Amino acid sequence: MVVGVSGASGVIHGVRALDALRELGVESHLVVTRAALLTLSQETDLTPDDLTGRADVTHRLQDVGASIASGSFRAMGMIVAPCSVRTMSEIATGVTSSLLTRAADVTLKERRPLVLMVRETPLHLGHLRTMTALAEMGAVIAPPMTAFYAQPQSLEEAVDQSVGRALDLFGLDWRPVKRWTGLKGPAGEA
Repeated sequence: MVVGVSGASGVIHGVRALDALRELGVESHLVVTRAALLTLSQETDLTPDDLTGRADVTHRLQDVGASIASGSFRAMGMIVAPCSVRTMSEIATGVTSSLLTRAADVTLKERRPLVLMVRETPLHLGHLRTMTALAEMGAVIAPPMTAFYAQPQSLEEAVDQSVGRALDLFGLDWRPVKRWTGLKGPAGEA
């Protein structure tokens, strides 16, 4: 699985995606933007080495000759967690300036799953139109939103639920995900 981490808030989603893939025994190929490293330093106590150490393979952002830049590289798909609006926009236009956006473009070209955990709010019409264009191209827009039915008791549980639901889109079942089991109590009775 290719994992992109871009410079939006919520870098912990990329960190936990890498942790989940390791737990699931799925080889991960990581590419990180410079802005993501800045966000990592602002939102966590992790170092760049802590992040890259979670991946099986780390690729340099400007290495457009890397394996993940080619459609012949076999991957189950790509997740960008979090996905900045800039990254989303580059992917939507096909005018890529880095390995991260090139790998996403290749993922779409090869008709493999591309999941973008877009992290921005509020959204203006240009953002929404870009998301629509990406959905029409085959990408899945999966913003990290709290599932309150899972009754998260901590920020970590809310993050894990969002990451786990994104991984569901690749057919991966990560143990922290709490599944909906139906209504409970009087409203759920027949």
